[in-house]
Amino acid sequence: MTGRGQTTGAARLLLVEDDRELGGMLAEVLQQEGYHVDVAGDGQRGLHLGLTRQYDVLVIDRRLPVLDGLDLLGRLRSRAVRTPALVLTAMGTVHDRVDGLDAGADDYLVKPFLLEELSARLRALRRRAGDAADTLPIGSARLLVGHRVVELPDGEKIALAAREFLLLWVLAAHPGIVYSRAELRRTVFEEAPALSIVDTYVYYLRRKLGRRVVRTVRGFGYQLGTLGER
Repeated sequence: MTGRGQTTGAARLLLVEDDRELGGMLAEVLQQEGYHVDVAGDGQRGLHLGLTRQYDVLVIDRRLPVLDGLDLLGRLRSRAVRTPALVLTAMGTVHDRVDGLDAGADDYLVKPFLLEELSARLRALRRRAGDAADTLPIGSARLLVGHRVVELPDGEKIALAAREFLLLWVLAAHPGIVYSRAELRRTVFEEAPALSIVDTYVYYLRRKLGRRVVRTVRGFGYQLGTLGER
């Protein structure tokens, strides 16, 4: 389910909540606050949206079907998704809070809660995140995560399409790891039936950024390379 806020250029928020009544109510309130809200009803759907779309803030329920909220958040963090995240939970012990923060949460709100407090905490998370984009190095160049562009050493910026960006993002987040084509398809192109889509987007990246930007490891897959001639 996708809800659209009324404000042009609204901040994008992903809400992962399996309680339909609560999720619908929160989405409506947050839209009135000016957010563009996407709602996922289980952890697997939340993971897919979190990996394939860009958000300004995440709100994730702790107990979710298919994939637990903390497991979901841990997987997002392992794929270099640094979006500020607030975890909602009915589990309010110190141990539970520590588990949530260790999993990568930036804040933790115990149910039941006041909507005014949720809104205030989300504003605080966005203020702390600031306007500066996260960056990942690609040799002497930088991937500007918040803008989906590669900034070359001479200052030139090369824009990437959404899937080009996500593919390069995954590789740049773990430059020493060789990813199989199957792993990259599952992470970046979840809905694509053919492995060849990975090769297609590697070609697109090489065409934009040089043939050495993605290194082919024969018999294994791909890993981050270096920027070369375009």
